[in-house]
Amino acid sequence: MVVHGGIGLYGLRLGDTWVLELSENLCFGMWHEIMTNPSPPARSGHSLTCIGGTQTILFGGRGLGYEVLNDVWLLDISGGNTKWVQLLYEIRDIPEGVSLPRVGHSATLILGGRLLIYGGEDSLRHRKDDFWVLDTKGIRSQGMQGNKVNSNTKGLLASSWRRLNSKGYKPSCRSFHRACADHLGRYVYVFGGMVDGLLHPAASSGLRFDGELFLVELLHSQL
Repeated sequence: MVVHGGIGLYGLRLGDTWVLELSENLCFGMWHEIMTNPSPPARSGHSLTCIGGTQTILFGGRGLGYEVLNDVWLLDISGGNTKWVQLLYEIRDIPEGVSLPRVGHSATLILGGRLLIYGGEDSLRHRKDDFWVLDTKGIRSQGMQGNKVNSNTKGLLASSWRRLNSKGYKPSCRSFHRACADHLGRYVYVFGGMVDGLLHPAASSGLRFDGELFLVELLHSQL
């Protein structure tokens, strides 16, 4: 299990990375910190998603200056060569890419080795209901030397982003929800989160969350 960043004491956003190595019987584990340079800047509300094997993708979140981020990082913990690599791209190279920066979204591995990004909120705390797909197949297969991405990867990542159109039931825009996929990666279940308008039930802290559970069916024609 990989943990990166979050909010610590006194509201300070963190930038450290930790791995919990579990025993085969899952009865105990050992924590160790990963310290590499470069590594993702401090943030909270981002997503970390295992894309297979020893590789994990980090996307978005809110930074130290309260800015909402859209950067993508790849963590590879294979063997003794653990490293973070930033996968660079330009928003202007992606159709409708201006809406990509977000915090409190979900990022779920779906069929074909793709990452489904849903919801979240922007820097003005406007919640979202859009779906984006990041195709990770090319990312995983790209050759990387040290901590630098080769010259083809920047364009590859921009072309790997695509916004999906959705039809049918339209749930409320939401952030800080949870999502998971079935074993085939074709159906995604989304639960809860913070939504606009009438919220329920009220939490003791004063924050209110939605209790809706809905199913997203992914069509091959869309992907």
